Amino acid sequence: MLFNSSLFLFVFLPIVLGLFYWLLWRNSFRLAIAALTACSLFFYGFWNPAYLPLLLISIVCNYAIGRSLYLQPSRILLSLGIAFNLSLIAYFKYAHFMVSIANEVTGNSWVMHQILLPLGISFFTFQQITWLVDVNKGGSERPRFIDYVLFVSFFPQLIAGPIVHHQEMMPQFKRLQSQNDTLGTSGASGQPGIFSANFIAGNISVGLTILCIGLFKKVIIADSLALYASPIFQAAELGITLTSYEAWLGALAYSLQLYFDFSGYSDMAIGIARLFGITLPMNFNSPYKSRSIIEFWRRWHMTLSRFLRDYLYIPLGGSRTGSSQRYRNLAITMVLGGLWHGAGWTFVVWGALHGTFLIINQCWRARTNDKDERHMASTLGRRLCGHLTKLAAQALTLICIVCAWVVFRAVDIDAAIAQLASMAGLNGIALPVQLASLLQGNPWLISFADISFGKLFVNELIPPLTAISWIAGSVCIVLFMPNTQQIMHRFTPVLEPVSPASGISRHIQWSPSWPWFLVIQLMSLYTLLHLSRVSEFLYFQF
Repeated sequence: MLFNSSLFLFVFLPIVLGLFYWLLWRNSFRLAIAALTACSLFFYGFWNPAYLPLLLISIVCNYAIGRSLYLQPSRILLSLGIAFNLSLIAYFKYAHFMVSIANEVTGNSWVMHQILLPLGISFFTFQQITWLVDVNKGGSERPRFIDYVLFVSFFPQLIAGPIVHHQEMMPQFKRLQSQNDTLGTSGASGQPGIFSANFIAGNISVGLTILCIGLFKKVIIADSLALYASPIFQAAELGITLTSYEAWLGALAYSLQLYFDFSGYSDMAIGIARLFGITLPMNFNSPYKSRSIIEFWRRWHMTLSRFLRDYLYIPLGGSRTGSSQRYRNLAITMVLGGLWHGAGWTFVVWGALHGTFLIINQCWRARTNDKDERHMASTLGRRLCGHLTKLAAQALTLICIVCAWVVFRAVDIDAAIAQLASMAGLNGIALPVQLASLLQGNPWLISFADISFGKLFVNELIPPLTAISWIAGSVCIVLFMPNTQQIMHRFTPVLEPVSPASGISRHIQWSPSWPWFLVIQLMSLYTLLHLSRVSEFLYFQF
């Protein structure tokens, strides 16, 4: 049951939301929590009932370990709990990969039976590891079992995050109970209490707005860009030599598809949770506006970055050790972060690439501190130079990100290398015939750059000018428009403080007004007309 399916939007979500608020209105908070928990488990089991027992076993075991840690902290028990969680991921996600490596090393031909990968196992496992560590440190209260089950299985963030901490979620449910106890009272006559209409209306209006924006990103933008990205990567997989134009078109289309797919899912998760009065942490903050790889990882999949920093990088020693060890810690963290996304050498190399980028970024920052930058600015005395420097930094960062995404998306290393070679122009610079007229007046440029014109091998599937239009429009949205949290910042869309956008885009701020109502309704209507092409979120694969 996908968030962008009619079954979820028009059947499951209205029923669960109506049941939840009806029970609150009846002054039955515990029943409301129990119902929400049961519906979340149903949501998970709907994909495949075989997934559900594993989730329940993981929850029961982690709760039992966490309860023991709450009574008596123990490094040994904590290590066993972490090992239990990692063993689940190792078996279901990496067993085939490890067997293939063993076959390559030993020359054997061991065959392993097909293993069904449980949905969201990386997310709910990491979430429970954070709870065990926090409990052992004394930083988390012992919850009731039903509350813990809801913490792990809360359906808006169960499948693909964000990875939340226990202390971020459960206090909100307690405040919700306090709100219900204060505003909803049941008299001796047994009449139902009155739950705050303003509270419900506020959450539903804000939640639906964020949900609709995320749905538009996924269905209209991300799924449209997939039409241009997928054929080109599939061609590279088949060994077809790509032209430079085709290679760059595929790389840019996939980079933008992944951006809007993940951004759309994050918005939908935040919006759906808000419908129930729950605010999730920010998970996506305009990462392609970053001017460095360090900044990119502070903006992209923020809760995963937080987990890797707090539970891997810092325990390894973080930046407290010498430079060489700090760079080693960075490399290890990013390689494991890449491997977290999938069992394959492409993910390992992608993580290693970002680890290398981060090390270079750290070295650069160490050599050019703020004092040097201020001196340079005062010496040059020109704002233009500062703006050009920022643009160059942003462009370089984007190029590194896009090239790394090629490795991330490719079926294997050979296909990635072939596509990157085409992007570098090693197979010649070729443009589609539709663009020939734009350069006909400058034959010197065509000759000097060795530009040829020819039809795309996927010409019928990818009209060049249409693809360029989609990519150009998406780039404008990514770089110049405020993100959803900035648009909604006056209504506390996420747990973290959100600064409004700067420049002209700062005027794009949502309010409960008729103009915004019409805009959201038109976006929703256009999106619903395209729900027939339902596709899975990319991050469901990880």
